[in-house]
Amino acid sequence: MNTQGIITRTSPYDVKETIDRLVVLLEKHGATIYSRINQQSEARHAGKDIFPVEFLLFGNPANGSTIMETNPLAALDLPLKILAWEGTDQVVRVSFNDPVYIQKRYSLPIQLVVPLNLTPLIDKALA
Repeated sequence: MNTQGIITRTSPYDVKETIDRLVVLLEKHGATIYSRINQQSEARHAGKDIFPVEFLLFGNPANGSTIMETNPLAALDLPLKILAWEGTDQVVRVSFNDPVYIQKRYSLPIQLVVPLNLTPLIDKALA
């Protein structure tokens, strides 16, 4: 599996609580939550049984717009996404795009991607 450009942290909480905690912190920091998808539930509707997986789509329109003004293709990775998932080892993890990966992928000035650094927020949510 190629995980280049992806940061992953382990969570001491189950998938639902992990996402709940992230939503609270993101909203406190002015983010807009666009969508929360329980992919395990959706898989069940399709007759599949997968481990718990929840996907969060969110952003800050002011920051995202500035990035997209510089390179409209960056909209392929904006709004931002966080994935909380439980592996076959029953460990819950949180994965998200590395802002340096986004910066390099779209040839953006480094100062534009500073607000995309989710690591401090995620570490706080998982503490």
